[in-house]
Amino acid sequence: MNVVCLDLEGVLVPEIWQAVADKTGVEALRRTTRDEPDYDVLMRYRLDILAEHDIRIGDIQEVIGTLKPLDGAQEFIDWLMSETRVIILSDTFAQFAQPLMAQLGYPTLFCHDLVIDPEGRITGYQLRQPDQKKKSVEALRSLNFKILAAGDSYNDLSMLLSADEGILFRPSEQFAKEQSQLPVATTHDELKALLLERWS
Repeated sequence: MNVVCLDLEGVLVPEIWQAVADKTGVEALRRTTRDEPDYDVLMRYRLDILAEHDIRIGDIQEVIGTLKPLDGAQEFIDWLMSETRVIILSDTFAQFAQPLMAQLGYPTLFCHDLVIDPEGRITGYQLRQPDQKKKSVEALRSLNFKILAAGDSYNDLSMLLSADEGILFRPSEQFAKEQSQLPVATTHDELKALLLERWS
């Protein structure tokens, strides 16, 4: 039996931090896991930028409220959820994701949590656990599920390599070159076709 594990940002919805950068004009927030493989380094950098510019949770949630799924993503996830089990494994935060999950039909989401003070300042974050994507895949495989996974960034790599079948979705040219053993999809139709080829 299959379980398909997907990254969220860059696969189904736009990159949240880049959307915040667009809205606020703070270009430093464009940095993502495509640029920085170390998630802790990236998040500490982001927290410093938020504090410097006094960007609070309400400001970010306002931006998130304007986001829509990527072209083709809604049809893709509707099809996928009708065919098999789907789990979104994301390094986003519960306080960010809820409006986006509603648009996607509420697939199961495993993610992290933010630490927010009473004034709405984001002061820290709590990981579900380190390398939760890989550990989730390993746990599901231990239950005798076949895991197919798709993601776009360095923080997806352990998930992709731990799965029975891993697929890159719109990766950077550099990342695709570094992981040339993994197939690449550039549209949701291509991703659907690659998944079907690997179906149990």
